[in-house]
Amino acid sequence: MTTMIPRTFATVSRGLRRETPPMRLFEKAKKFGIWNPSDLDFSQDKADWARLSASEQDVILRLTALFQGGEEAVTLDLLPLIMTIAREGRIEEEMFLTTFLWEEAKHTDFFRRFLDEVTGVSDDLSHYRTPNYATIFDEALPTALNRLAVDSSPEAQVIAAITYNMIVEGVLAETGYHAYQAMLARNGIMPGQLEGIRLLKQDESRHIAYGIYLISRLVAAHPHLWDVAETTMNTLLMPALGVITELFDLYDPMPFGLVVDEFAMYATMQYQKRYARLAAARGVSLDEVIRVTQTAIEQEDA
Repeated sequence: MTTMIPRTFATVSRGLRRETPPMRLFEKAKKFGIWNPSDLDFSQDKADWARLSASEQDVILRLTALFQGGEEAVTLDLLPLIMTIAREGRIEEEMFLTTFLWEEAKHTDFFRRFLDEVTGVSDDLSHYRTPNYATIFDEALPTALNRLAVDSSPEAQVIAAITYNMIVEGVLAETGYHAYQAMLARNGIMPGQLEGIRLLKQDESRHIAYGIYLISRLVAAHPHLWDVAETTMNTLLMPALGVITELFDLYDPMPFGLVVDEFAMYATMQYQKRYARLAAARGVSLDEVIRVTQTAIEQEDA
């Protein structure tokens, strides 16, 4: 006869630690993350699209296709991270992580709506993929996140969070937002797409904040993992920058007057900013990690 072992539920036995960084981020997600891509008005965007040159349309289509694939990739690959945190009984972190999957799915919907409702392009856009893009999204991302299904060690968690939060979101996605701003905002076009990017960027800022907290927490508890974090960051920087340079290599002249050095420098700055935040976690206590993270969260508008 099997003896039933009663489960212990944290929210019953101790309550929720609402002061922790994940719960503060959860509060922000509930306030700022509830937006619907279906509510965006793309009418002006459609009119603006029709007036663009073929090369201008192509570069916007290329950037959107790269984002579309990236958002679907993280939606597909994210579950092992959520399950790892759940198995550790970190209810506050798991609660916030539930918003990740919802938001990545929402972003997948957003970019597809732009393609369908503004560009009207229904062709297979897989040809826009480049070798460095494949290195990140076909190899590094699924390998790092799916590893957690069989190896939930702190080292595996650090590699997964570096790949997803620091490189895919913190370097590539943020550089992509900058490209949309340069093409659309500077030219006063496509207000619907720009509004969606603004809302999406708010979502991703919370993801990055959690990633920094998770990696910092793990490095504070296991100082040797700094070497793992640093190696992973440095290894993925080159293909991340390669995604940018490959795109520019395909156009002569580059539409909208974009200059490769601006975006390579912007991506490098994002990398350096994330690197500095993580490096600061070396040799500090968990209490200090929490304090620094809380301060950073409070300074963010969303």
